[in-house]
Amino acid sequence: MKGLKKFLMMTAGCILLAVGVYFFKIPNGFATGGVTGIGTILAKLTPISAGVWIWILNIGLLIVGFVFLGKENGIKTVYCSMLYSAITYVLEVFIPLTEPLSNQPLMELVYAMLLTAIGSAFIFNADASSGGTDITALILKKYTNVDVGKALLAVDFLIASSSFFVFNAQAGLFSMLGLFAKAFIVDAVIDNLNTCKYFMVITEKREEISAFIMETLGHGVTVSSVVGEYTKQEKAMIHTVCKRVEAVKLRTKIKELDPKAFIIITTSSEIIGRGFRGV
Repeated sequence: MKGLKKFLMMTAGCILLAVGVYFFKIPNGFATGGVTGIGTILAKLTPISAGVWIWILNIGLLIVGFVFLGKENGIKTVYCSMLYSAITYVLEVFIPLTEPLSNQPLMELVYAMLLTAIGSAFIFNADASSGGTDITALILKKYTNVDVGKALLAVDFLIASSSFFVFNAQAGLFSMLGLFAKAFIVDAVIDNLNTCKYFMVITEKREEISAFIMETLGHGVTVSSVVGEYTKQEKAMIHTVCKRVEAVKLRTKIKELDPKAFIIITTSSEIIGRGFRGV
């Protein structure tokens, strides 16, 4: 089931990525970085189309993914890279575009950034890459403490800058704006996908609440004894973490079992361990 979820997430990410690139980035000359940006620029300078350039560049850079990211991640990257390239090429063949869809470049930039950023976030969240310079970002993520957004920003900055010279000042300015927006949106979407809730519950119903968490929600529980300085009364403090969709259910059940329970709920996007993300 976990493997199927990742497969569907990768596929959806590739579709969103290809649609955003083909319909909004390439026609407007938005070279916001990555292989897409390089392909867009090379298509302007050569008779070869952007879709073909994306194929060529992705195939070459996939070798780097196998070397530095391992076989498992390399296989995922091959799938995403080839699917994304194939969808882009098919759209290029069957729905040829010779100009932007509208005369509103800012609106098209918004669509381009939202679609590609959400698609990239889906792919990254499945521990994969769409290929190209995303591979470089994943390498930095694996071997350093640099977050994905900053890694992509560093890798793609030079590519986006070149659009000033290849296209025009307007395309260059939009490309730079899109580059900065994408970096923040990718991180925001990834954090939102991984959001979990950390509960600290001070209660007299330790056994009942712990049983619900372990048996119904399937999560672990850590319990410590605490004493209220004002009341001098000893109670139990329950620590647990659950998925965002389970948080409302847990909060409701706690108040049902112990209306006097004191509950502290915080949000986290980095929970590593059994039942959540692997190390």
